[in-house]
Amino acid sequence: MKIFSYMEQYDYEQLLFCQDEQSGLKAIIAIHDTTLGPALGGTRMWTYDSEEAAIEDALRLSRGMTYKNAAAGLNLGGGKTVIIGDPRKDKNEEMFRAFGRYIQGLNGRYITAEDVGTTVADMDLIHEETSYVTGISPAFGSSGNPSPVTAYGVYVGMKAAAKNAFGHDSLEGLTVAVQGVGNVAFNLCRHLHEEGAKLIVTDINKEAVQRAVEEFGAKAVNPEEIYNVDCDIFAPCALGAVINDETIPQIKAKVIAGAANNQLKETRHGDLIHELGISYAPDYVINAGGVINVADELYGYNAERAMKKVELIYNNVEKYLIFLSEMELRRM
Repeated sequence: MKIFSYMEQYDYEQLLFCQDEQSGLKAIIAIHDTTLGPALGGTRMWTYDSEEAAIEDALRLSRGMTYKNAAAGLNLGGGKTVIIGDPRKDKNEEMFRAFGRYIQGLNGRYITAEDVGTTVADMDLIHEETSYVTGISPAFGSSGNPSPVTAYGVYVGMKAAAKNAFGHDSLEGLTVAVQGVGNVAFNLCRHLHEEGAKLIVTDINKEAVQRAVEEFGAKAVNPEEIYNVDCDIFAPCALGAVINDETIPQIKAKVIAGAANNQLKETRHGDLIHELGISYAPDYVINAGGVINVADELYGYNAERAMKKVELIYNNVEKYLIFLSEMELRRM
């Protein structure tokens, strides 16, 4: 990977490598764009196949945060961190405190929050070293875990996408295939179940799948089968690049709307699913609930104010899909 060529192609501002031998910290902070304000984006901890894969993920995720924050109307730029390691066994207090010191050294240019593989408790440790962190414990006057709010935003955005595809925004009786049943997706499944949707779920974590089966009456399938199931809505809620040349021919859904970041492997895949008549809610629009929620902390957190902004995700998805339809009519 030619890092500077990639950064120049997509107008990245900064890439930082952070390591602490004593704690085992190996982190990459990517800052894509600070035109609208300081970069805000979460810290992901994952067992990457290679350092190059980690760098690429940090870069792609930070660019997505620029779009997400802008689409949500936030005065914030885009950034992201990845920590290389197994979140189930490699964490320790000094790792996150050391990382907090790196963030402090950026003097507000980058603000972090939790993401895949990190928790509110991890953010609290970062907060020991810097104030440039959101999503910390409510005891500090913050909003805590943003996952339920992200899930709610995906839920309302999915309803807008359903309206575009089916003529109504009711999800009752529709079958939703959910890929990944982590914190966000589990809360999403709860909303869908309460509205009367039928659920098909998969995850590499068998316990998470079983929990969804028991609580929501979901049908479980193997991870490789989720693309080919009969469903109305496909909800990618795990990692990115799952919409690609191999998976698109398998998808039977009329709507793609999920919580995962960077769902399209390449930009052209968005054009391809549009040509197939699939209503696609872009990830950086539909999954903005969490960042909207934690961004409100920067003004003194007010839950009611934050949720009103999250509700607007419905309008944003609807406007995007109407815009696509109008563009299609102009081409005819």
